[in-house]
Amino acid sequence: MKIIVSPDSFKGSLDATMVAQTIQRAIQATKPSFHVQTLPVADGGEGTLESLVQATNGQLIHLSVHDPLERMIDTYYGVLGNGLYVIEMAKASGLPLIEKSLRNPLISTTYGTGECIRHALDRGARQFMIGIGGSATNDGGLGMLRALGMKFYTANEKEIIVPKDLHKLAHIDDTQFDSRIQQCTFTIACDVDNPFIGPSGASAVFGPQKGATPEMVKTLDRHLTHFADVIARTGRIALHDVAGAGAAGGLGGAFLAFFPATLQSGIDVVLDAIQFDDALQGADVVITGEGKSDAQTLSGKAPVGILHRAKKLNIKTVLLSAIIEDYEQLAKVFDHMYAIVDGDVTAQMSLMEPEKYLYNKVVEIVDDL
Repeated sequence: MKIIVSPDSFKGSLDATMVAQTIQRAIQATKPSFHVQTLPVADGGEGTLESLVQATNGQLIHLSVHDPLERMIDTYYGVLGNGLYVIEMAKASGLPLIEKSLRNPLISTTYGTGECIRHALDRGARQFMIGIGGSATNDGGLGMLRALGMKFYTANEKEIIVPKDLHKLAHIDDTQFDSRIQQCTFTIACDVDNPFIGPSGASAVFGPQKGATPEMVKTLDRHLTHFADVIARTGRIALHDVAGAGAAGGLGGAFLAFFPATLQSGIDVVLDAIQFDDALQGADVVITGEGKSDAQTLSGKAPVGILHRAKKLNIKTVLLSAIIEDYEQLAKVFDHMYAIVDGDVTAQMSLMEPEKYLYNKVVEIVDDL
């Protein structure tokens, strides 16, 4: 029997690679004749980069960039075994990089993300995957674009460098924008469809978690509206209502307006990058899972992305997660489902010894595979 093991991380306890390896060890200890291939995944958010590098025998590239408050930090991006460059914007411009007391989306920028792209271009990168979850920013991509040579000016020719001044934007100078970008392809891993502005836009929906007060949300939305107006006047796309343009505080919109870029579901980008469909050939069972599975899993999280690929080949798909809620909804799509937190095993026990209880659960269910 050939089994593909492709879990997401069990957030708060085990990363995706450790989950996959633990499942593999338990199966092979119980059924040594089974062939088990591990392909840990992520859905474009936290852990995506590491999962892809590990799955493709790639490498991590270390560098120093500016964080959202212009402080120097050490970070990294990845080069996959197939030559694809993978950058997680959160590793340069993410919310965890800023202390809660200092979070202010009127001044935080995506400059560091642009520095990562420029560094990769200098290495010869021409194919990119950018994960844009977990941002600390609401700058419409202003910082990233500046790091790549674009200039933004007021009517008095004063350069704009932070989003609090975007309402003063009079014109955009792209004459020094890195020309190599037009020779590239950018696939943007994005799992939200929020527009650039408005009640479901970047500022209104995501601004508060980045430190925006209700009044600040209104200000940010007005500023992004003006930014979108100016971009549209240059003859580029009118970002205002474009689905996905509001991702990562408008960074999605910046990619759509100024890059040869497409937005795609995070898990589909990941599965394509690791050539998941090729691995499925000849498989009998796919085991996937995550920390907590519930109705939200059905809206595009990693296990459902995997399920859709497996179902095309009529491969049995098993959901093995730490916690499963909304059982009836999930049972309509997965062939089998197992929760570690079940019976005598409590959530606290699972968090304290996650490998032990995951291993035990796999041994318990292996005869059902």
